[in-house]
Amino acid sequence: MADTTRYTVIDTPIGKLRLVSDGDALLRVEFQGQHGSDGVAGKDRVLQQAATQLGEYFAGKRRHFDLPLGADGTAFQHAVWESLRAIPYGELRSYRDIAVTLGKPRAVRAVGAANGRNPLPIVVPCHRVVGSNGKLTGFAGGLECKRRLLALEGIEVAD
Repeated sequence: MADTTRYTVIDTPIGKLRLVSDGDALLRVEFQGQHGSDGVAGKDRVLQQAATQLGEYFAGKRRHFDLPLGADGTAFQHAVWESLRAIPYGELRSYRDIAVTLGKPRAVRAVGAANGRNPLPIVVPCHRVVGSNGKLTGFAGGLECKRRLLALEGIEVAD
């Protein structure tokens, strides 16, 4: 995969994001400071679409991403990530809500772990997940970044 993996880095209001593609699907969205080293710098159709759609999202003109996704993960992780994609723009869910949606109400910690391994943050909106007490919980980009993404969507979360 390394031979065909391309990446581009885009500037956003939350810092630089590194987008990684295999030419057919978006594989990862990486926050500044967490950028990998695989692939070669360049553009392809998927990276151009992702950069455009993320730009529209940050400009308040896009609420849902329509991109081919190709993240590696287990069947359970993919089920969690699909549940994340179903969370509407401007709404929150708890880890428990997602576990219940999946028909596994006792799998709250497993849902949290899968959420934390989401390789496509923002596009697969893990930032819309909070603790059962309604408070912000971990986020790969940091809690301030999560707060800013939620504020962009009109959500204010107390500490």
